[in-house]
Amino acid sequence: MKILRDAPKKARIEIIPMIDTMFFLLVFFMVATLSMTNQNSLPVNLPHASGVQSEKQQVFTLTLTKDDKLFYDKEQIASPADAAQRLARQKTENKLTSVIINADRSVEHGRVIELMDAIRQSGITKIVVAVNPS
Repeated sequence: MKILRDAPKKARIEIIPMIDTMFFLLVFFMVATLSMTNQNSLPVNLPHASGVQSEKQQVFTLTLTKDDKLFYDKEQIASPADAAQRLARQKTENKLTSVIINADRSVEHGRVIELMDAIRQSGITKIVVAVNPS
């Protein structure tokens, strides 16, 4: 007489614990990121308003390298006038626009001022010059 055996069960990967772990990591990093923000203000209870529209601020980076090349975000451009044209186009699409200037320390001061002047002519007044904290 033959004894019938059940076929061995195939091993399978359970994804529910993996999903739980990923969710926990997501929440952990969200909370950790929020706790790392530095607000230099006093805590107050702000009033609520239903008609408030929050506009996102768009930030662009202009980089001057030591070999006198100019980059708009990560794309090389020819001149500060070209940067001003691009920024003027972006300004019409988004009213809250600001520019960060990353200039190598060996770049001439006049070159940075020329770039800042071109940015101001495009209508953008929020200009930040990036530095390393000491």
